[in-house]
Order: sequence, then C-alpha cells, then structure tokens
Amino acid sequence: MKNKDVRAGLLAAVMIGILSYPTLQNIDFVSRKGTWMVIAVSIVLALLTIGGLAFVKLLSRWWNTFWQLGKFIVTGGLNTFLDFAVLNILMTSTAIFAGGWFSFFKAVSFSVAVINSYFWNKYWTFEAGNKRRAEFMEFLLVSIIGLGINVVAASFLVRYIQPIGGVSAITWANIGALVATILALLWNFLGYKFLVFRKKS
Repeated sequence: MKNKDVRAGLLAAVMIGILSYPTLQNIDFVSRKGTWMVIAVSIVLALLTIGGLAFVKLLSRWWNTFWQLGKFIVTGGLNTFLDFAVLNILMTSTAIFAGGWFSFFKAVSFSVAVINSYFWNKYWTFEAGNKRRAEFMEFLLVSIIGLGINVVAASFLVRYIQPIGGVSAITWANIGALVATILALLWNFLGYKFLVFRKKS
C-alpha cells in the first residue's frame, strides 16, 4: 500500500469517527444507551474503515478493481457521514425534521458532501491527476443529478411515509436520508467512473 493511501485511509477513518457523532447522538437506539455508547460506536466505525481498507487491499491482489471500489466505498462513507453530520446539526439546531425546510437542509448537507467528494474521488479514488477542461462541469452534472435523486428520495420517504416501528421523527429523517444516500451513491459511482474520471485511452 502506498504512503498516500495509508495517510488518506487514516484521515478518512478519523473523519468518519468524528463526523458520525452528531448523527449517532440523534438516533434513538444508540442515544438511549448514553454518550459513551455514541463515542464507542464512532470509534468502532473508524476502526472498521481501517480494517475494511486492509481487507480490500488484500483482495485487490486478485482483481485490482477491488482496491478502487474499496477506496470509493470509504470515500462514499466519509461523504455520507459529512452529509449526515451537517443535516443533523441543522435539524438539531432548528428542531425541524420534516417539510420544506428539511428538503432545504438535505440539499445543503448533500452539496457540502459533494464538494468534499470531488477532491477525494479525483485525487484518491480514481487518481485522475490531469484535469480535463470539462471534468468539473461533468462532475457537477453527475452530482446535480445525484442531488436530485438524494433530495427527492429522502423528502418522499419523510413526507409521505409515516415512521415505522415507533421511531422518532429525527430517526425517521435519518432513515430516509440513508435510503436516499444509497441511491445517490450508486448513481455517482457509475457517473464518476465512466464519465468524469475516465482514463484516457
């Protein structure tokens, strides 16, 4: 593993641990256990990131694409926790968990994560050092479509489907955001790999 990969992997792991805290504080089944449980889960997430990267590096001996996919998953995880951290900070500070303001908060949090995503994917995941003229515009287009998928899916779930299993409004908002994030991540990986950061032939 290159030094660059070790440093980036450790930085991502630490950031995931830190950024998971605001979301874990707002999720019923974790927060009920107390602050120490929230901190413990944050640390476990950071350690799982490091362990997952080491495992994927091992698998990449047989198929090199595993390493790129592993870096994308870690980058996606980092961006997801950044997205959720911003969203949860906005929701907690305003006590707004649904409606038009929720959609606005989701758009803001996703946009912050997309900016972070550009740099991590460009320089670490896909290692696309040479900037093509249209690269950022293509990234922006793919990301805007991803933003649409993310915000529409999260807003639909939160606005039109009642919380299941007696979970609180803020936990339901996080579940909706998670489903939306998974859909947007699938779209973004394909768009970034085959359009934005494609290798020149």
